[in-house]
Amino acid sequence: MKKLKGPRPALPAGPGWARFIVYLTFLLKIEPVLAQTPNLVYIMTDDMGYGDLSGYGNKKFATPNLDKLALQGVKFLNAYAAAPVCTPTRTALMTGRYPAKTPVGLMEPLRSPTLDSAYGLTGDIPTLGRLIKARGYETALIGKWHLGFMPDQRPGKNGFDYFFGILSGGADYVSHKGTNGTKAHDLYENDSLVYTQGYLTDLITQKSVAFIKQKHLKPFFLTITFNAPHWPWQGPADPAYPDSMAFTAGGSPSIYAAMMKSLDEGIGKIMQALDEEQLSRQTLVIFTNDNGGEKYSDQGGLSNRKFTLWEGGIRVPAFVRWPGKIEAGMSTPQVAITMDWTATLLKAAGAKADKNFPLDGIDLMPVLTGKKKEMHRTLFWRTFQRSKHKAVRDGHWKYLQDEEGEYLFDLTADQEEKQDLRKEHPERFERMKNKMNRWEKTVLPPIPL
Repeated sequence: MKKLKGPRPALPAGPGWARFIVYLTFLLKIEPVLAQTPNLVYIMTDDMGYGDLSGYGNKKFATPNLDKLALQGVKFLNAYAAAPVCTPTRTALMTGRYPAKTPVGLMEPLRSPTLDSAYGLTGDIPTLGRLIKARGYETALIGKWHLGFMPDQRPGKNGFDYFFGILSGGADYVSHKGTNGTKAHDLYENDSLVYTQGYLTDLITQKSVAFIKQKHLKPFFLTITFNAPHWPWQGPADPAYPDSMAFTAGGSPSIYAAMMKSLDEGIGKIMQALDEEQLSRQTLVIFTNDNGGEKYSDQGGLSNRKFTLWEGGIRVPAFVRWPGKIEAGMSTPQVAITMDWTATLLKAAGAKADKNFPLDGIDLMPVLTGKKKEMHRTLFWRTFQRSKHKAVRDGHWKYLQDEEGEYLFDLTADQEEKQDLRKEHPERFERMKNKMNRWEKTVLPPIPL
């Protein structure tokens, strides 16, 4: 929030009305500044398939609240995660840079405090939370962190005034035991373990609503990172997993639908809280997901899934709402990636990136407000630990390399990546492959497991 230059005016002695007029004049000067500073709500879900929302084609269950949110703003048809797995994508969000430019972003994903304690976001990296907090915002992160287990790697050290959630990649929705190597309890409020009872999706919703309903003296930046619909596969009526049962086991399409229903209802309650507090018109809301879906997800016809750089591993649903600023009921073919949300949020907050850590994302507000129809994007991905893939999207063309070969796809005509055009367009294929090789020289080398 901008501050007016100079000290607050001294109130004169004398009649109360004179003192009131001087103070009212001060408030009238500062009000336009406050009006230009939006609240920011960023919502990221976990392991959702591109087609898991009914607004993106799902026929097996409905997601009415998320569909409504999409219709209230701009829906993206070509939004991407920065990686096909949790930790690198979250690194990209917090840094605004390709994951492989930060050591923790090379972990695919972080596994446990025992194995990966050396990796995490620390104070030497200017994170999204720190940059926005420096603009005078109140900041909170509610949900999944997965960017470091050690005390100096947690949200509180990365610009967030308040944290409620889990540190590891997933947790039992009922017992709140985490996927941190030992199934130890993994529910925190700030830096302290808490033993709150309840279904984890509901707890994240409740804490988010409570934060919105607080009386805020400053604009707020609320990051909500639901762990749903990530495994373990549990709906609100299901018991905790036995310690002997792997978190990736079990589940069914009906349980997955119940998880999605709880998630959809939770986001509906968060949007309702903004309406009830009369904050909707002064709040920019961004919704997206961290990577492609898993076992029970609907990939919307896209090839493959999480951990791969085929479209099913990285293309995600996304939409943005800001009543009065962004026209409702729109969709866009604009290509976007996780780091673009970072740049967009920073710009909306009036914040700038550290010059020593320049952003790889772009501010999407010109497209969102209709000032520009579309901006050309060239995007890069690389995986190493769980799969060995490389990919470039340049306009509507995509170069892909996996363990079995190299491919060239025209995504405008072939979103399912069925027709390899490498032989038909050899020059384009070589040009994009060379772009990939040059980009790799700008990032850190991978870390083998």
